[in-house]
This record gives sequence, structure tokens and C-alpha cells, in this order.
Amino acid sequence: MHTLNELLLVCSLVLLVAVAAVRVSSRSGLPSLLIYLGIGVAIGQDGIGNVVFDNAELTQVIGYAALVVILAEGGLGTKWKEIRPALPAAIMLSLVGVAISVGVTAAGAHYLVGLEWRQALLIGAVVSSTDAAAVFSVLRKVPLPSRITGVLEAESGFNDAPVVILVVAFSTVGPVDDWYVLLGKIALELAIGAAIGLAVGFLGAYGLRHVALPASGLYPIAVMAIAIVAYAAGAMAHGSGFLAVYLAAMLLGNAKLPHWPATRGFADGLGWIAQIGMFVLLGLLVTPHELVRDFWPAVVIGLVLTMVARPLEVFLSLLPFRIPWQEQVLMSWAGLRGAVPIILATIPMVSGIEGSDRVFNIVFVLVVVYTLVQGPTLPWLARKLDLGQSMETASDLGIESAPLEKLRGHLLSFAIPPASRMHGVEVSELRLPSGASVTLVVRDGRSFVPAPTTVLQHGDELLVVATDPVRDAAEARLRAVARGGKLAGWLGTGNGSASH
Repeated sequence: MHTLNELLLVCSLVLLVAVAAVRVSSRSGLPSLLIYLGIGVAIGQDGIGNVVFDNAELTQVIGYAALVVILAEGGLGTKWKEIRPALPAAIMLSLVGVAISVGVTAAGAHYLVGLEWRQALLIGAVVSSTDAAAVFSVLRKVPLPSRITGVLEAESGFNDAPVVILVVAFSTVGPVDDWYVLLGKIALELAIGAAIGLAVGFLGAYGLRHVALPASGLYPIAVMAIAIVAYAAGAMAHGSGFLAVYLAAMLLGNAKLPHWPATRGFADGLGWIAQIGMFVLLGLLVTPHELVRDFWPAVVIGLVLTMVARPLEVFLSLLPFRIPWQEQVLMSWAGLRGAVPIILATIPMVSGIEGSDRVFNIVFVLVVVYTLVQGPTLPWLARKLDLGQSMETASDLGIESAPLEKLRGHLLSFAIPPASRMHGVEVSELRLPSGASVTLVVRDGRSFVPAPTTVLQHGDELLVVATDPVRDAAEARLRAVARGGKLAGWLGTGNGSASH
């Protein structure tokens, strides 16, 4: 019991420090992964805690579980309208781009550093996966055009699947399969994973929209459970579980589910916990004094990856899409590596591949060094290329929907954000469809029933009751006014034809 209490105390302290580090990360512009890795290194071997931890298999299992949660959270936050135009480019980057990156990086590791071909191919495959969390944690203050964010976000969600397949293939004891066999395996696993992910996501969204759960707190749990079921089903069917969970979560995230803001906040919190635990554990697995001899090889391989492989990958993959060179430059520099490469580097360690410890050390150093270099300079580069958008862009409404099952209706609630163009609009000018009405406004802690001439203000919280047939139309109209103001219908930003 005494040992258990000490363990709980240490875990709680680490979690509190890591949560506080989120604030430091957001202010400094550094991706949070570096701070969490630093915590793990600090309490591990050669650190102040001197905790000896070398269980690569346990790290891999926990890392996979954390990745499932992180991919689910990323999929839930992916807006279909933003990534739909970018989907072909993202798929090309995730397939053709990964192949280019693996080949070029492996060649650099073999000819410049002197690694054997298997080790070189392992490193090339491991570091070919980009990390959305690392990219967007340093771009919070510089919003980018939707085409860039759509490509980067979809690429980071899609490229995990082929990379995992390649790493597992290269980590198999014995000869590696021929390239056409690997290509067939990748195509088959991706097809199975995509089919299962889409099926589970569609069925899960349909069920949650048509079955009222007894408590609102069950909706976030149900959404995450459905996403995890997609991963498990995909993996058991010998498909890509990572692609399945991402696609299922993306469908759920765009299905206008009940109590969506609460679900989104719950998933976001789980994602943070998964990242914190995963990075601290990876930091514990590292033996700092062994990193010294692999520092310069990691720097050289990182240079090949960053300055040659990634730009070549972006240029060749996006050649058919005529994307401006400025956007290609930013996408090349935004290929940050985060949690996935370090976790994937544990696969050859578990398989007992010769030289796998060195592969892990090189990947660890590469991720840390180039995140330090690329992370803080990404916002600067975006501004230099004139790709940063104004922070005053109207933000979307976070509308929460609660089903009123017996009344065959829905209660929509939301707050008007600071940049919303709904500020200054009269209630009657919302022009909600027949069957929907603003029933209550909360302003400065005081609630009142609005009149048709009541002028809405920033910070107002509104309750809207809508019958089941017009629920979607009412939500679409509210979002349109939030983006385009009272003239949204005439400006083409929403459905303004339906009057109240």
C-alpha cells in the first residue's frame, strides 16, 4: 500500500507539471512534446529521479493505445468541408510522398552515415510520418488558409497507416518482402481499414443521432468507444486500425451529434492525457549518455530528411495539383515529426532487430533537434510567405444540441464568440426556419426572453428550440449568420431563404 501511494503521488505530480507545461508551450511556441519528453528524461536514468526503465514492449503497447486516442481526437476535430478539397493532395503525400521520403532518407542514412540497409530503411520509414499535434501546436497564433491546414491535417491522419506497415515489414526477422508484395499489403490493409472505419463511423453516428442516451455525460464516452471499436475491428480484420479509427472519428465529428461541445472537450482532454503519458514514458525509455555517439548521425539524417526528402516529397506529390510555390515551401517546412516516429522506433527493438537500439536513439535525437529548429520558425515562415490569415476571422459557433425525445425536438445552445458577425443582429434578422425559435438569452449573468427586436451581442448565450424536421436547417442558418452577419443569405454564406 505504501508503494502504491508513492506511485500515485509521483504520477499525480508528473501530470500536474505536464499540464502546467501546456501553458508554457503555448506561450513559447515550442511543441509540447519537447517539454513532456524532457520531464521523462529528467526523472529517468541519468536524471534527477534516476528511474531505470527499459521495457520497450510495454512502451510500444502504451504508445499504440495513446496513438489511437490521439488519432480519434484528431479525427473528431477534422472539418470535412476543409479537408475535402485537399483530400487528393493529402492521399498523394501519404502514399507517393511516403515512398519518396523513405527512399531518399534511407539512401542518405546508408551512404552518408554508413548504416546497413535494413537499419537505413527502418529509419527512413520511421521518420516519414508527420505529426499533426506538433504542427498545429506552433501554428495556433498564425491561422493558415484552409487548403494548407486541410492538406497537413489529412496527411498526418493518413500517413501513419502505410508507415506502420513498412516499419513492421522491415522489422521482420529474415529477408524483407519484395517491393511489389509490400505495395500489395499496403493497398489491402488500407482498403480494409478504410472500409471498416467508414462503416463503423456511419453506423455509430446514425445510432447516436437516433437513440437518446439517459445522461448527457454518456455521449462523449460513447463517441470515443465507437472510435476505439473501429481501430479494434480494423486491426482484427488485418487492416489498418489507425486509418479506421481516424476515418470513423472524422465521420462522427462531422455528424452533428448531440452534446457535441462537451464531447469535443472530453476528447481533447483525453488527447492531452494520452500525449503527456506517452511522451513521459518515451523520455523514460531513453538513456541520455547513449545519445552522444548518435547525435551527429541524427543531425546528418535529419538534414537529408528536412532539406532534401521532404521538399522533394512535397514537390513531386503535389505536381498534378498546381499548388503555389509558397504553400509548397511551407508544407515542406511543416513536416514536423512527433510522437509517432519515436513509438514506431520501438517496433524493431521489440522484434530484436540488430542495431535497433541505435535506430531508436537516432530517431529520438532527430525528432528533438529538428522540432527545436522547425517549431519556433514555422509562424515566422508563414508570415514571410504571406500565408498567415488575420486572427479577426469570424470563428464558427460551438452549438450544443440536446435531443428532446418525447417532444420530437432539439434544444440548441451556444455562446456568441468575440469575432462572430452575429453581434449587432436582431433576433428577427436571424430568419430561422419555421419550427425554430430563440427562447432565452443569457447576458451578463441575467436571463430574459428576447423580443424580435432584441439586438444580440458578443458573449450572449442563446437557447434555441427547434422541431426535429428543421433542426439541421436551424443550425446551418445560425452558423451562416455567425460567419456572414444579417446578410448571410444574400452573400452566399448560408441558407437565408427560410424565414421565421
